[in-house]
Order: sequence, then C-alpha cells, then structure tokens
Amino acid sequence: MVGGVPRPVPVLVLAGFLGSGKTTLLNHLLSRSLDARIGAIVYDFGSIPVDAMLVGGSAEGVVPVGNGCLCCVADEAGVRPLLDQLARPGSDIDVIVIEASGIAEPGALVRLVLDAGSPHTSFGGLVEVVDAVEFESVRSRHPALERHVRLADLVVVNKADRVDAAGLSRVLEACRSLNERAPVLAARHAAVEPRILFDVDVVPGRQLMLGQALSDEHHGDHEGHLHAVYEAIEFVTDRPIDPGRLVEFLQRRPATAYRLKGFVHFGVNGHRQRYLLHAVGQHLRFSRSRWDPGQARGTSLVVIGCGMDRDALLAALGACERDEPADPDAMFAVHRHTFEPPVPESVSR
Repeated sequence: MVGGVPRPVPVLVLAGFLGSGKTTLLNHLLSRSLDARIGAIVYDFGSIPVDAMLVGGSAEGVVPVGNGCLCCVADEAGVRPLLDQLARPGSDIDVIVIEASGIAEPGALVRLVLDAGSPHTSFGGLVEVVDAVEFESVRSRHPALERHVRLADLVVVNKADRVDAAGLSRVLEACRSLNERAPVLAARHAAVEPRILFDVDVVPGRQLMLGQALSDEHHGDHEGHLHAVYEAIEFVTDRPIDPGRLVEFLQRRPATAYRLKGFVHFGVNGHRQRYLLHAVGQHLRFSRSRWDPGQARGTSLVVIGCGMDRDALLAALGACERDEPADPDAMFAVHRHTFEPPVPESVSR
C-alpha cells in the first residue's frame, strides 16, 4: 500500500529447459518465503498437471494451464484474466510466479505480462534456471537456449553439486558471456534466497528491448518455438508397476524420450507410499511421500521428447505393469535412485 493506493503485485516469470529445476525452485520459494503470500500460474506441457500438483498444497493460489501454449496466445487476453484472478483486490497476494513449461518461449511470456495492462500487477523479472549437467548438450541441440539466457534478469545455474569444478566454471562463464548484465548464481537443489527473486531489478527500457528482441527473433513464429518440435506422451494406469522393469526401462529408454516425470504406484508397503519420478537425460531420481486420504492409487507419467515412437513407448511402459503388488525386496532397484537431500543455501560464484 503506497499513499493509500494498493501496490501492484509483481509478476515473476520462472523459465528454464526441461528438468532444469523450476518446480523445485518454486517449492523452495514457497517453503522459505516466510510471510510472503505467493500465487502461482503453473504451465505443464501435456494434459497431466504434474508440476501443478507438486505446488498446489503450498501456494496461496495455483492456476494450472495445460494442453495449450500460453506463450503463443495472440494477445494479452490469455494471461490477464489469470493475473487478475490472483491479484484481485482483497486477495492479499504479495507476488505471483508464472512457472513456464520447459519448452515455452520465456521472452514471449514476459511480453504477455508487460502487455497485459492489468492495473493490479507489474512485471517483476525473468528468472532462467539452467541445468549445469545438461546445459552444454542442450545448448548444442537447441541454440534458442542462448536467447533465453540473454533475456533473463537473473540466471540460476542449478545442480551445481552434480558437476565438477571445471564443468561448473564453464557453464557459469558461458551464461555470463551470454548475459553480462544479469546476476548468475550457482545453486544446489534450486535453493535460492527468496529475497533475491523478489528483488530482481528490471532494466530501464526493458519493454522496448524485449519488443525489439522478439521482433528480430521468432516474433509470431510459432514453428520456431521448442514446443513445436517436442511432444508429450501420457501414460496412466491403476495397476501396480514392477519396480525392476520400470528402472530398466528408464535406464534403456530411447534418447528421444528426454524428460519423464510423474507419480508411480508400486503397491508395496500397504499402498501407503507414493513415488514421485523425475528423469532428465541420464539422471534418474525418485522421492517418497504418502498418498492423500481418499486419493485413488495409480500411476500418471508424462514423457517429453521429440521424434518419439508413441506406440513403442506406451508398449514399453505397459510391459512394466503387473497384476499383483510388487515384492518389497524388489524395491531395491528404485531405492538406489531415491534421494531426498537437505535444502542448502544457494551458492554465488
């Protein structure tokens, strides 16, 4: 409240390629934001809103957006109603975070926020999350990633603990050379001090700068966006999943199936444990939680990639199903990849 007039709610755009750690960062932000009340717009690529489900219990308000392309909406009508819904007078929201899909065009999302003209919101900055492990490989396949880094107000180089010192230094220097004006932070498990994100400084004239950049590079060119190349394949079943077969599939899956995420039902431990699966490139991780009371047990997975053989992929996942719950001893294959680390402080280099 400034001079009796409600202060516009800042809108932070959180972007980054598939599996870089955007949802992990958002959850860290929600758990460490102290008294700040956060609204979230979560865009998932595919019809199963995995990321929205992961933050739904933490944010003041979550608007999942799926089965569409938020970054390609023709005008501000696609985002302004969502912003007004969260920032309406009396909502008491302090900040709104838009978590973009891993293949969205972050510059176009920023332009939508800038052009929305909502009297209740203001643009709060673009945060680009970079995967330190996969950055060089993804950059070689998708040069558009360089443009995404250039546009950012803050670059978070995540998974700094999963590369050696030389590899981390290369990624940090590459990001700094692409964007000399933005702070570049190295982080473990996407742990970033919330005040850094809330206090992102917007470069004067940013709207003009972004407008020029977007008119020069893929302005209105839907075919040039990463999501025009990538597709999402969903696999849903209420039958138990065999842990050994699933892990074998994940380790041997085709390279075209780059990203895989979702919830897995193995049917062990009296059906009490739910497993969250994240697979990015060669990295595989499970984490455990309990099913919510009354929640139907089942497996819901999203596979994201390009050039995938849908029938072969679904057949391979279907082969992981079984009629009876898995033997608890068979869970060793999963537990080898189950990692629930502590949340450390971010590291600045």
